[in-house]
Amino acid sequence: MQLRKWATLGLAAMLCIAAGKPAPQNWNVRVSVTPEGHHVLGNPAALVKLVEFVSYTCSHCAEFERRADSAMRLAYVAPGKLSVEVRNFVRDPVDLAVALLTNCGPPQKFFLNHTAFLRSQDRWIDTLATASAAQRARWQHPDMPTRMRHIATDFRFYEIIATRGYSRQQADACLADGAEARRLAEQTTAAQKLEITGTPSFMLNGTLLAGTHDWQTLDMQLRARF
Repeated sequence: MQLRKWATLGLAAMLCIAAGKPAPQNWNVRVSVTPEGHHVLGNPAALVKLVEFVSYTCSHCAEFERRADSAMRLAYVAPGKLSVEVRNFVRDPVDLAVALLTNCGPPQKFFLNHTAFLRSQDRWIDTLATASAAQRARWQHPDMPTRMRHIATDFRFYEIIATRGYSRQQADACLADGAEARRLAEQTTAAQKLEITGTPSFMLNGTLLAGTHDWQTLDMQLRARF
């Protein structure tokens, strides 16, 4: 079904070209950044704006990513009807390490970084439960860059970010970015002031969606808007 939808979009574009008309814009490739540093996928002028609050150590966030990403992009983002803004809700040092890596590099890389870590969460999250006492001690190292490097090593985050074209040196530079760590902390504090207590949580056009933490519930509300 998904392949047929992509084929339909591609055929429509080819027909437009054959008729001498400009192909409809695919907003899935448009990434912008808000003044606060949040990444936005899609048409910045979309009439419906979704904000997603996400934590990378949250299993429900990983499940949402698996179920929602393709469906939401095809139905709502690609035609320019919906923009999706991601805001990090950092819960722990491991979450912070992932957030520093997903936000590493140019804005255009963010959403694929984001997807890479959430889609692979089931392969690295068990380290939280199986870590030795020595590993847990390293994750609390008083020096932030050292702490982040230990986490990235133990959870094999360097291997994941390498698949996205980052060298160890580039990854370490982002893991040591104190200014970005402070921005992520401020982003989390701002979310808490909005009474965000769990992830994933969502806002539509500035209104927090009560009781909405999964794709099925969110999609019902998006369908109602469109």
